[in-house]
Amino acid sequence: MEYVSAVPRPPLDGLIDDLYYLEGTPPYPRLTLPPMPSALLILNLGPPFRIRAGADTETAGYADGCVVTTPTRAIEFGYPPGTRSVGVHFKPWGLAPFLRMPAAELCDRPVTVERVWGRPAVASLRDRLATAAGPYEMLALLEEELTGRLRETTGLGPARHASPGPGLGLVQHASSVIAAADGAVAISDLSATAGVSSTHLAQRFKEIVGVTPKRLARTYRFASAVLAIDPAEPVDWVELAARAGYFDQAHFGHEFRAFTGLTPTRYIDVRRRFLREHPGHALDAGPLPAD
Repeated sequence: MEYVSAVPRPPLDGLIDDLYYLEGTPPYPRLTLPPMPSALLILNLGPPFRIRAGADTETAGYADGCVVTTPTRAIEFGYPPGTRSVGVHFKPWGLAPFLRMPAAELCDRPVTVERVWGRPAVASLRDRLATAAGPYEMLALLEEELTGRLRETTGLGPARHASPGPGLGLVQHASSVIAAADGAVAISDLSATAGVSSTHLAQRFKEIVGVTPKRLARTYRFASAVLAIDPAEPVDWVELAARAGYFDQAHFGHEFRAFTGLTPTRYIDVRRRFLREHPGHALDAGPLPAD
């Protein structure tokens, strides 16, 4: 598969980790994406893909693309042969200025991009992307679209309905503190430092991130542990759990199953299978083969 990534210019870089282009045949018909402290927007330019998220038992099809706020559980993607899409990896708070609803409404419930931006706007953008001269022009068009929408929601244009309000700065600062500590922070200290109640902070987080600050901290801690794993080497689970700030290995194992549905040892087996069957693949260390 071809994967191209680019970091956007300011002010988008304060909201977005990267823009990406993905094209080709997936290594497996179904792939599982473990929860990460990130929101996601995909604009689909190929055949429809399917998603099973949260407590869903069935998959749902997405032709135009999808929007996913910071998840609390693993998401299963069914990519068709010949998949082609562009997307955005948002920082946890970064999607809020581009939504028409509180982020909590979408937590573990992906929706189509049309529901968020409207069918005419999405159809026009997809047409422009489909006729662009290659991945980099496509990412430039996507960045231009996002910049225009951000201007509108911050009061520089006629449309202001999607503005997340003054809570964005509060949530962005608190989330940055959580991220810097890999989730090892006391939430009561965050609210006290910000001069707001813990209830107020939790409400703003749910509106803008989709989850509470405590849940986001858990996600950062889990991500820290997962990203520290080298599947090509033996894993000392006790040391890994301790470095990530878990009370003990049992606590670590419980969190791992809650986030992924897999035990740590099963997870590393799946990662190693991916590595053996597709060395150097663009999706290595990302989605996993679905059981």
